[in-house]
This record gives sequence, structure tokens and C-alpha cells, in this order.
Amino acid sequence: MNLNIDINNLDFNNIGSWPVAGRAVVIGLLCIAILVLGYYLDLSDQLDTLKRAEAKELTLKQAFETKQAKAANLDAYRAQMEEMKRTFGALLQQLPGKTEVAELLVDVSHVGIQSGLEFELFKPLAEKPKDFYAELPIELRVLGRYHEFGNFASGIAALPRIVTLHDLTISTNKKKENSNNELTMSATAKTYRYLDEDEKSDAKQKQRKKRRGRK
Repeated sequence: MNLNIDINNLDFNNIGSWPVAGRAVVIGLLCIAILVLGYYLDLSDQLDTLKRAEAKELTLKQAFETKQAKAANLDAYRAQMEEMKRTFGALLQQLPGKTEVAELLVDVSHVGIQSGLEFELFKPLAEKPKDFYAELPIELRVLGRYHEFGNFASGIAALPRIVTLHDLTISTNKKKENSNNELTMSATAKTYRYLDEDEKSDAKQKQRKKRRGRK
């Protein structure tokens, strides 16, 4: 085949009249163009697919590493959970049951008397149910001196059941017969008791009703 082609003598409007070599070159170029275009289009789709696969692989790898770390620390997590249960159980035991509340109130009053305080007011208020426990506030007003108030606070903290003091104020006792320069301390003592299953259900129902009433 003679490949010597005079391009100036070729009629681009009538490629069919070209010599065989010219037509072969054009057909070859067209084939190459089609192959390149097809390869590019197909490769572009494959590149997109590859990118998505790589992103998915990275996500799966991160999820695997997270799960692997959890699996490796599973025994530690279980031990930690058991320790939390024991701690919670110990704290729960410090909450009196319904039958122990009266005894606890006596203990609070006894601590005050042992500390040398004189009670002017000891008034248990209505319970305030929470999620799994009830709060029992007690209004207190006592007469005494600073060190006696300190002994009372220390005695309350030493009780086996949880009792906390709130809204504490100390003022001068203005009674005319106050010859000992006694002070008046007002406070709210709060103790707590755990709720049984029926009381928990009632407390949850009341909370739901409150939420509905606010809407």
C-alpha cells in the first residue's frame, strides 16, 4: 500500500474518492477516537464507582475499628457496669423506705437535741415524688450557738441515711428573755426515700399529665 498521500489534492467533501491509503488513515483515526472516547466514558464511570467504594470502605473501616475497640474493652465495660450497680445499690440503701421515714425524723430531732439546740419549729412538709425517689422537706427553726449549729450539721451528715440542709439562715434571737445570747437558725432539711414499683408508676403518670397540661 502506497502511503504517500498528497493532502492538497484530497477532496474532503468526497472521502470515498480518496486513495485506499487515505481512507485507511481516516478509518484508523476514527477507530482510535471512538476507542479513546469509549474508554474515557467507561473509565469515568469506573472512577466514580471506585471513589464511592473507597469512601464506603473508609466508613466501614472506622465502624470496624470502633466495634473492635469496644469488643477489646468489653470485659472492662462489664466490670465498670457491675461496679456502678454496686455503687448505686449502696446509695439506694441510704434512702429509707416508707416505713422507715418516721424513724428517720426521730433521728434528725434527736441529733438536734444532742447538739444542745432547742427546737422552735419541726414541720415535715408534703412529699415531692421524683423519678424513683421522693423528697421529704422538713422546716426547721432552732435556738442555739454557732458551735451547736456546727455540731448539728456534723451529726446530720453522719446519719446512715441521706439528709441535706438547705436555705440555712442564722439571725439574732430577739426574745426579751434571751440572756444567753442565743441565735436562731432556720433551714429546710431534706431527706429522701425510694419509691416502690406502684409509686413509681403513679409518679410517672402524674409527670405525663403535667407535661400534657403545659402543652
